[in-house]
Amino acid sequence: MSLDPTAVPRLEDLGDVNGRRVLVRADFNVPISGGEITDDLRIRAALPTLEWLGERGATVVACSHLGRPKGAPDERYSMDPVRERLAELAPDVELLENLRFDPGETADDPAFTERLIDGIDAYVNDAFGASHRAHASVVGPPRFLPSAAGRLLEREVDVLLPMRNSPRRPFVVVLGGAKVSDKIGVIEALSAVADTLIIGGGMCFTFLAAKGHSVGSSLLEEDQIDTCRDLLARDITIHIPSDVVAMSADGTIGDPSAGGDVVTVGASVPDGYMGLDIGPGTAAEFADVIADAATVFWNGPMGVFEDPRFEAGTRAVADAVAGAHGFTVVGGGDSAAAVAQFGLADEIDHISTGGGASLELLETGDLPGLEALRSAPNAPH
Repeated sequence: MSLDPTAVPRLEDLGDVNGRRVLVRADFNVPISGGEITDDLRIRAALPTLEWLGERGATVVACSHLGRPKGAPDERYSMDPVRERLAELAPDVELLENLRFDPGETADDPAFTERLIDGIDAYVNDAFGASHRAHASVVGPPRFLPSAAGRLLEREVDVLLPMRNSPRRPFVVVLGGAKVSDKIGVIEALSAVADTLIIGGGMCFTFLAAKGHSVGSSLLEEDQIDTCRDLLARDITIHIPSDVVAMSADGTIGDPSAGGDVVTVGASVPDGYMGLDIGPGTAAEFADVIADAATVFWNGPMGVFEDPRFEAGTRAVADAVAGAHGFTVVGGGDSAAAVAQFGLADEIDHISTGGGASLELLETGDLPGLEALRSAPNAPH
């Protein structure tokens, strides 16, 4: 086991917090449209930690990033909508402005860390979704302050690490999304522990090309074809699509009214067409494999599910994961958005709040945020 979770200090390791100012690094990077939060899951997910501290007399100061401002104040990424919602859910918690308004955050600038912790007595990292980033608010405070993992971060580690190190079998990993190159590290790591890999989304076309299929205008990473061919030759079961839903070049993704010919084809996509979802036969095959699993990890949609013409594959996988008898985990990001869109979130055993963080933890067994906590002054040694 590359990481002993017990070596990470927990909230109880902070000692008496009564009367102390505690900085909580949360992940309040919530979707906002027209100035309104469309999904407050990440805010609600922080409440157990915020309430634990508040009930014990701590003065709680929360901080988070929101979106990708370029190291300067940007009204589009103001924390005001988050602050309003947080005031309803945890009225005694102060919320700082967007951390990424200062270039020192992403640069892990010691001067920014110093300003951040001025007047602060203890630090809690509850931002699993940001813990794969070595940013100032994630790795800086534990260098100076008694620190701890919050309840959300603790839960993520406790769920994901056993999946990496000792999963109940058969262990089925479902991966989608755009690019093989984005996920080759986790594919390599999980191919050593999983019993079955299921590959969908845009990345499946590079695997199909490695099998000799034509992919038309579909997303293709030619420099990853040999990598995919090598993976397919290994002693692990890898399922790739046997049929695909494709659209002709005159269509527009996300705009059904613009026209375009949408067809279901086999594993080869004809010239002039772009594969945008797994086909119904593949969806049924994938669902059967998921149904027999004892452990399921899913990260990445099977197609462009935001367009109703190409949502069926992702919906079928979401239904299968929700209905599986095994322990099911959805690895954040677009997959979490999909299960929420389909009304299935309550049927999943664990929905991770961090897509990239969950993949990195499964790939490497550690995260910069966890490493920082293990080096805190109060960490068990």
